[in-house]
Amino acid sequence: MKSDLDIARSAKPMAIIEVADKLGLSANQLTMYGENIAKIKWESIKSRNLEHRGNLILVTSVNPTPFGEGKTVTTIGLNQGLNFQGHKACCVIREPSLGPVFGIKGGAAGGGKSQVIPMEQINLHFTGDLHAITSAHNLCSAILDNHLHRGNKLDIDTNNIFWPRVIDMNDRTLREITIGLGGSSTGVARSERFDITAASEVMAILALSNSYHDLRERLGKIVVAENKNGLPVTAENLGASGSMALLLREAFLPNLVQTLEGNPAFIHCGPFANIAHGNSSIIADEIALSCSDYVVTEAGFGAEMGAEKALHIKANASNVLPSCLVLNVTVRAMKLHGGGFSSGGGARPKKEELEKENVDAVRAGASSNLYRHIRNLSSTQIPVIVSINKFSTDTENEIAEIRKIAMQSGAFDVVLFDGFTRGGEGSVELADAVVNACKKYKIEGSKYKPIIDSGLPVEQSILKIASNIYGAENVDFSPEAYRKMKKIEDWGYGNLPVCMAKTQYSFSHDKNLLGSPSGFNIPVRDIRLNAGSGFVVAVCGSMMTMPGLPTRPAALDMDMDEDGELTGVFS
Repeated sequence: MKSDLDIARSAKPMAIIEVADKLGLSANQLTMYGENIAKIKWESIKSRNLEHRGNLILVTSVNPTPFGEGKTVTTIGLNQGLNFQGHKACCVIREPSLGPVFGIKGGAAGGGKSQVIPMEQINLHFTGDLHAITSAHNLCSAILDNHLHRGNKLDIDTNNIFWPRVIDMNDRTLREITIGLGGSSTGVARSERFDITAASEVMAILALSNSYHDLRERLGKIVVAENKNGLPVTAENLGASGSMALLLREAFLPNLVQTLEGNPAFIHCGPFANIAHGNSSIIADEIALSCSDYVVTEAGFGAEMGAEKALHIKANASNVLPSCLVLNVTVRAMKLHGGGFSSGGGARPKKEELEKENVDAVRAGASSNLYRHIRNLSSTQIPVIVSINKFSTDTENEIAEIRKIAMQSGAFDVVLFDGFTRGGEGSVELADAVVNACKKYKIEGSKYKPIIDSGLPVEQSILKIASNIYGAENVDFSPEAYRKMKKIEDWGYGNLPVCMAKTQYSFSHDKNLLGSPSGFNIPVRDIRLNAGSGFVVAVCGSMMTMPGLPTRPAALDMDMDEDGELTGVFS
């Protein structure tokens, strides 16, 4: 069987100028990054057709197994399926982080016959956006520490500095460090931490900004520290935000690539959904919606995080709601949530457990985990399509069980998706269902009901998310989290949306609580203010904003041959 990399290498990509032409974009509206990658120029974004707005389709998923359930494959395959059926469509997905690429998860360019290409460049450096975000973030850190070294005119309390440093790599040793050691010439000694770049507030700001002006204003609003009078100190106060914006000038522009079938695909920004807001950029959505009738985008990890944040953080910033929600599900995920694996949540099940038919476990998983996701999403009044991502080891009895329970749970439609094996042709059933759902939504008009109302106090938002979406009984705030929450309220940020940082493997904070747990308490360990991106982060349980590498990182099996060809990558 060919690997994803072999399939990508055997493809014959169109020139990116030809791909752009499908969207009505000409060569002079692009900045070229070789023959197969381009950025959209700012002049083109400013002059986009504001009268035309296509349908936005949001792809989300059940809580995954450690292998991933093919949400990006579904997003890319649906784009191919819509184009296969003659519709003008494109997709918008997130940029991969080097952390997962070299860790355990692998790349983020899809798989099989539903990929975006050139996948090697996309997964490794791409157009340098993540490096620009890392540099802009750490420039603010350098200016902050230089300010302390040069006399601290802003009277910053060094025990209340909130701004970490970042790196686009999984490196657990950087979670808690001490800097400034070695005497006065090396700066002020203090405690520091590193987050992964995908968790940076700069990443979130870039994803949520709708113009250069908006980007510059948001950067200035970043709260980096507290002064000794108990007041916030911003990046604007430090004088750092202007130079940060310079580093982000090119990174702000969406990247255009293509699917294996030559369909347009935008890739822009990459916040994780378990520790950030988990959605690609507003500006990429806007240019895509102005050029296409259907735009397929994805929200990270399970629907209780990625979709919730898409609806309550991203949509609030963009004023654009999806016309349809696609919930990706797999037989193996339902087996896991139905108790069909001997390993616990978050652990890697044995291969034979994945392949063995277990209808009882599928039924139990679908009746719990899938049911709750459908009920949560359908409460918004946006049509929900359940897409069963087909694997060769799935049996008809297992698939039938998911179909039955999904319809009983309130899904608008349930379809079988075979985009991994057959590309656009295997995605036709999903594409047709999406078109029907969008028509229904348009005819009936938007009756959208948010799961969480905007403008609630932070504490109430956390309580509602925990109880209404996760099924928790209560929330346990640590003394430090509660103190920070009250401080945020005193500073006037107490009604911002909340971004929950927790495990992706469960509705709860505990990866071992599978299915649809209830009666548990969510422990909130920390509260972090992201004033520039416009939300508050609640760090739950043991969730870390700097991941670590697994026992055997994927990087150990990667290499390059004498001709510069990659080996052991994304296989």
